[in-house]
Amino acid sequence: MPIGVPKVPFRNPGEEDAVWVDVYNRLYREKLLFLGQDVDNEISNQLIGLMVYLSIENDTKDLYLFINSPGGWVIPGAIYDTIQFVQPDVHTICMGLAASMGSFLLAGGEITKRLAFLHARVMIHQPASSFYEAQTGEFILEAEELLKLRESLTRVYVQRTGKPLWVVSEDMASPYGQAPMVFMSATEAQAHGIVDLVAMESTVGRRPRLCHFGARAAEEQTLGCRRLREERLLTW
Repeated sequence: MPIGVPKVPFRNPGEEDAVWVDVYNRLYREKLLFLGQDVDNEISNQLIGLMVYLSIENDTKDLYLFINSPGGWVIPGAIYDTIQFVQPDVHTICMGLAASMGSFLLAGGEITKRLAFLHARVMIHQPASSFYEAQTGEFILEAEELLKLRESLTRVYVQRTGKPLWVVSEDMASPYGQAPMVFMSATEAQAHGIVDLVAMESTVGRRPRLCHFGARAAEEQTLGCRRLREERLLTW
């Protein structure tokens, strides 16, 4: 049977007794945010509100956005604009899957502070639409809007990944008019510039460690961080 959202004790500053709050509310107080579903208007508004509030409360402490999402609508991707707008740096962390709009938000984190867990998967593709169900006039208008969205998304990926326009366009293009899906491992996403760090499991203390390479080294290590060099390791 469902266990619901776990609750943990929390004592507000100045109060003697602790109260039980759900674990996500407790984590929000530590600047830890979660996107664990499709991207829609409801979750988008919630995350935007939280990021704005937490940045007003303390504009010097970084925010952390954990992503495990199959993607969703393009328009609620306003989360991306909010990540760029708020004063604190926003770390984006992929755990599980960051697909479609999920990968777009993952790439939108502060550069050098975007992380993927070792067995996470990342997927990018061009925007798709159901305009084929519309009448002719609507078909043309929606097709034009879809092309504008595709151009906008491609420009952002180019800016955030540092990859040439032709590389990103090729990954997101399809000769059959469908939305191609390019799946990547964590290290492949690192080589592609979508993330900067890959969390590796440590044999000491069972804590994760980070594999951080420059662009050239990442290109050479797309199948895994096999040769970790001590001077390039960061503890997380």
